[in-house]
Amino acid sequence: MRLILFKIDKLIYLILIVLISCNRKSSTTISPDQLISDSLTPYSISYPNYFPVLNVPSDNRLTMEGIELGRRLYYDSILSNDGKSCSSCHNSQEGFSTFNSNSLPHINLGWNTNFLWDGKISGNLEDIMQFEVDIFFNTTISKLNNSTYYKNQFKKIYNIDNISSRNIAYALSQFFRVLVSANSLCDQYLQHKANLTTSQLHGLDIFTTEKGDCFHCHSLGLFTDNKFRNNGIDSIYIGNDLGRYNVTTNTNDIGLFKTPTLRNIELTAPYMHDGRFQTLDQVIDHYNSGVKHSATLDPIMTKPSKIYGLGLTTIEKYDLIAFLKTLTDTTFIHNPLLQKP
Repeated sequence: MRLILFKIDKLIYLILIVLISCNRKSSTTISPDQLISDSLTPYSISYPNYFPVLNVPSDNRLTMEGIELGRRLYYDSILSNDGKSCSSCHNSQEGFSTFNSNSLPHINLGWNTNFLWDGKISGNLEDIMQFEVDIFFNTTISKLNNSTYYKNQFKKIYNIDNISSRNIAYALSQFFRVLVSANSLCDQYLQHKANLTTSQLHGLDIFTTEKGDCFHCHSLGLFTDNKFRNNGIDSIYIGNDLGRYNVTTNTNDIGLFKTPTLRNIELTAPYMHDGRFQTLDQVIDHYNSGVKHSATLDPIMTKPSKIYGLGLTTIEKYDLIAFLKTLTDTTFIHNPLLQKP
């Protein structure tokens, strides 16, 4: 009986995806709705219709030139005072993350409104980029104003004579907004362009039903709800490692951390906010039998059937990981337009 319910849950879930696909075009396009200088080339972002709508600020409409400027800045150590660039911790070949770093990957951030593990920066991409320029990198703005290339490009794109940190944040946001991962094997399957193996399909079944309960926090599309949750990695939270509480000071937020996207998860180890798990097997083992109870443990983890973990068999764990690996987007990580200039 329980297996039948799992199948029904999965069927309903996938039918919803298909219905959305039937009611809309195969992709959604964002087009500039304001006049752009004749010298600039407007750019449109396409993404599957099972993604939420992407909002682009009216004062920072995408252009080919703006994106290229943002790409140059992303890979340029001129932003820092220690020889590092954005790419130093976010390697495109590793899903725009870096092995042995617990930094959240730069994937589909245009849909985010809260950034970093504790969400201490809220708003849009322009706001988090302002933080990166002013606080994280502590960029010496004069270095860019002394660069003929950057002076000319900012003048051409933003019609300014003196570059400010806000201008840099806007240019970086242009590049970050096109870091869209949406062409994995899973995406091709959802769009009826490819097939999954029996193992991968079984993993999808586990993922999208109460059997694995993954879909509540990692819904199809972005594979994150962009919310903050306590997933039971600790029973006691002390010091500064308190998660969302550090921002809100609400005791109900102790131990809550941002739900990361699972896109390209095969490439973005280590896992969890503190990088404690090195492999996907360790992650699945945690949810299967390692969840620790605390006052703020997510309700999903406290369902009667989940008190003692998922109870997945060895084969079920293997198949779930096989599905997670279908979220690897080789088109994205090898896209020459996203690589170092």
